[in-house]
Amino acid sequence: MLTKKNQWLLHLIGSIVFLLIPILNTEQRDGNGIFTFSGLAMQDMLRYILLLGFFYLNYFLLIPALYFGKQYILYFVIVIGCMLLVAFLPQLVRPIGMPGPMGPPPQGMMPPPGPGGERNFFFSRIDHNLFLFVAVAFFSLLIRVNNRWKRTEKEKLDTELSYLKAQINPHFLFNTLNSIYSLSIQKSDSTPEAVQKLSAMMRYVLTEAANDTVPLKKELDYIRNYIDLQKLRFGDEVKLNYSIWGKEEGKRIAPLILISFIENAFKYGLNAAEDTNIKIVINLYESRLEMLVINNKVTVQVSTEARNGIGISNTRNRLGLLYPSAHELKITEDEHQFSVNLSIDF
Repeated sequence: MLTKKNQWLLHLIGSIVFLLIPILNTEQRDGNGIFTFSGLAMQDMLRYILLLGFFYLNYFLLIPALYFGKQYILYFVIVIGCMLLVAFLPQLVRPIGMPGPMGPPPQGMMPPPGPGGERNFFFSRIDHNLFLFVAVAFFSLLIRVNNRWKRTEKEKLDTELSYLKAQINPHFLFNTLNSIYSLSIQKSDSTPEAVQKLSAMMRYVLTEAANDTVPLKKELDYIRNYIDLQKLRFGDEVKLNYSIWGKEEGKRIAPLILISFIENAFKYGLNAAEDTNIKIVINLYESRLEMLVINNKVTVQVSTEARNGIGISNTRNRLGLLYPSAHELKITEDEHQFSVNLSIDF
């Protein structure tokens, strides 16, 4: 990838080459063989300067602020205004001392004789301006969109990498292992099941989480195992209402895109001395998933390790990258309750 210094150097070289085009195109020379500028050549030079100015106006301001901001009508109105400016402003420029409203075009560009010659020449100039303007507008848009795509891919990669480093909250993992250890000391019949669930979770994280999408059933199995292990840890302290409605088969989803909201409910909604109530409802439709997570807000002390989990802010970024126009996320909270309402279109 080009450095900023190299990018600016490339822009500078490209601008110089672009402005040399009207100079190299003119064939007018004086008696000594030196290039001279006719009125038409000066108009071409101004036109190319305006086109270059529009390129950077479009690149740095109009596309980021209006086009990417989905203000398409305002964007195209301004672009059309710039096109008219580029087409007609150079016509007002005259070399000093040139008589008449406009100097004759250079040899080779004279309109054909006849009543329609000047009109045909005028429209040929308009067509030429329109072609140049559209080419410049398209080129600036192409570069900007390509740069944005590369930046988005980099942000996506960075987010995924940071997210993969925190797949399983160490605090949850250590507490679960302690719970399993206690069960083994007690020789509980639940010990093998607990080990199996934790093993399935770890296997899912290591083998599936790096994929772009996974079968929805595997994602929901991971959530079921997580909730079962939490119930194993806290027992009857947790008043839990958990349900899934709809068919899981044939659907795919980004891995671990739901767990952070559920993890958050257990992290901040559990306290044996207070009223603890967690509700998790997942509704599955033909092409849409809706999830509601509600927990009472209780007094908790969260360790540094527990704060290093996936996190809602990280998941919000992932949703924006993976489902930019195919999800809705609404998070509300008051003094007593925290709720998450998420919908994703498959």
